[in-house]
Amino acid sequence: MSLFYNAFHAPLGAHSSFTLGCKGKNGGLGLELGGPADDNIYIGMESSKGSHYEALPFYEGTEDEASRYDHSNRKKVQKGGISPFDSKKIKREFSLGTDSWKVDDLEFSIYSMAEGVPDPKKTPAATLKKILCPAVFAELTIDNRKGKKERRAFFGFSSTRGSDAMNVVHQKNGLRGIAKGTSHGIFCDDPKVVALKDFSAENILKVKDPENYQQHLGATGLFLCPVPAGQKKTFRFGVCFFRGGQVTTGMPCSYFYSRYYRSLEDVAKQAMSSFDWYKKRAAKADRYLEKKSLNADQKWMMAHSIRSYFGSTQFLEHKKEPVWVVNEGEYRMMNTFDLTVDQIFFEMELNPWTVKNELDLFTRRYKYTDRLHFPGEDNLHSGGLSFTHDMGVQNHFTEPGYSSYERSGLTGCFSYMTHEQLVNWVLCAAVYAKGTGDQKWLKTNLSIFRKCLSSMLHRDHPQKKNRNGIMALDSSRTDDGAEITTYDSLDTSLGQARNNVYIAVKGWAAYLAMEEVFSSFGLEKEAETSRQQARLASETIAGFLDGKGYIPAVMGEDCDSRIIPAIEGLVFPWVLGQKHALKENGPYGTLIGALKTHFKTILKKGTCLYPDGGWKLSSTADNSWLSKIYLCQFVARKVLGFKSPATGTTADKAHANWLKKEENLRYAWSDQMRSGVAMGSKYYPRGVTSILWLKE
Repeated sequence: MSLFYNAFHAPLGAHSSFTLGCKGKNGGLGLELGGPADDNIYIGMESSKGSHYEALPFYEGTEDEASRYDHSNRKKVQKGGISPFDSKKIKREFSLGTDSWKVDDLEFSIYSMAEGVPDPKKTPAATLKKILCPAVFAELTIDNRKGKKERRAFFGFSSTRGSDAMNVVHQKNGLRGIAKGTSHGIFCDDPKVVALKDFSAENILKVKDPENYQQHLGATGLFLCPVPAGQKKTFRFGVCFFRGGQVTTGMPCSYFYSRYYRSLEDVAKQAMSSFDWYKKRAAKADRYLEKKSLNADQKWMMAHSIRSYFGSTQFLEHKKEPVWVVNEGEYRMMNTFDLTVDQIFFEMELNPWTVKNELDLFTRRYKYTDRLHFPGEDNLHSGGLSFTHDMGVQNHFTEPGYSSYERSGLTGCFSYMTHEQLVNWVLCAAVYAKGTGDQKWLKTNLSIFRKCLSSMLHRDHPQKKNRNGIMALDSSRTDDGAEITTYDSLDTSLGQARNNVYIAVKGWAAYLAMEEVFSSFGLEKEAETSRQQARLASETIAGFLDGKGYIPAVMGEDCDSRIIPAIEGLVFPWVLGQKHALKENGPYGTLIGALKTHFKTILKKGTCLYPDGGWKLSSTADNSWLSKIYLCQFVARKVLGFKSPATGTTADKAHANWLKKEENLRYAWSDQMRSGVAMGSKYYPRGVTSILWLKE
């Protein structure tokens, strides 16, 4: 498997990343991007013989920028000036906080924090300033102890994106940098290091006259780092990002870090002055996974996915109030609710306040009320409260009550997810309240829980006597269409919401959650209604277990697909401590027994296993999502007790291998896979469902 996969190296809440690892011009310094920056990254040194320079393979030869001006001298950059190290000699050590490359006499390490963002309302400003510094950190070490003469090392980048020029920064305090405008750059405070700019890296390495250190028309900047003969030296750098002022539309927000930093140079000053502190935090992140009883593939996927999550995070403020946003990878939709419900296990582990923050914004700005219809009929029936799919896209908050994604009149991708987002609010709210013990917040939101219960009842059936505990009506917002699920790009087996076993089990879990919430406040009428609905849902779902040993993906409709996510919703009773509901001899034992039979029947090659042992979420759709696989692996092993190579090591090896396929290396951690090749949801944050593995 290749060592040359891109990985995020991201500050906390800055929606930025120094993405690196894939060969060629496939990484770089990205601010608010849905993919890699496509910069040339130059990390290398003078050869021991001094005849040429060698570099890690994160660049490609391009046309000399000078030829844009001198048309009589059009030429390609000569590869003789810099050549890539032999890939077979390169070693990589990848962990949660540190990513290191070693070859010959060179070592390059990138350090990034991977920890919770503390509650800004309970944390001193000095602490927040440090933790929220929008920078990652790098060390370039050159071992010239056997050398007979000085050798030069270099680190820098070229970028032609955007309207800003590459510039060289010199400050009185000794800080120097190479930066793209005011938004991102690399900085160093070593007095021996020189910053230069020219048309190409090769040109820079040939410059001897200090008068020519700055070719202002050039788009390449390098630090040149001298290493005397007989010495081993380490050079430190801050890879910094900054965007000040208003950064969003629709609901104007600024980055929270802009409370403490006024410029890119401010960020760089903090990064370099506290470098040791940040390096120690990265080492602490490495230790987070060290002693966990996970196999090597699990550790790698977890580290990879956590890095991707942080690269998608955006910690903002609106009218001096914090706003937490997780951008949806390549799509950059903001706080997509069907990601929030899966990322909640990670956020509850690291920073529970962000869950409350997201839920409150959904309740305050992104809720709506609808009416309902049976398939093919008019919207004659009462509906109720629900929530939007997302809060906006690409730094634009959509108008209240509407998402950037959902549209009317559709039955597939881009239709409404009304019922699923309703269920998601209930489950997220219950998990937050249970995990934090925040009774004050729970009491404040009791009226929302009541409205959610009423809304779920109406979506079952307008008449109480005809209810069976699962969704049967579509929202008026679909017009003459039909609701879908988060699995929007799959076939009917997971795409259709109505009568879907995946949605039905999550709905059952929501009723259980509401029963406990209402009981804790003495609301016995609501609690009993929730309990009755949970029983009905349990009996209905279990009743569809057929003689072939599985529950059809869409119950009662002509759909014979078999799906793994039928078991997905069982994670919520487990997290909420409702273990009695998950026992085969408990009150919902018939459902649990049916789901165990279902899972055992379908986890077979040719049905829901690929030939390599990877999991196929639907028997009829070649589109499998790693984040959901991680979650369902946990449910299968911990909740249902299926522990075997098929649910563990064999599957883990296959899933890790998917991410390391040549086609997938560029996009870091990706979610949607078609036969192991990323087809969508690239550069994605939802893989942190893997955090559940630590609870096994």
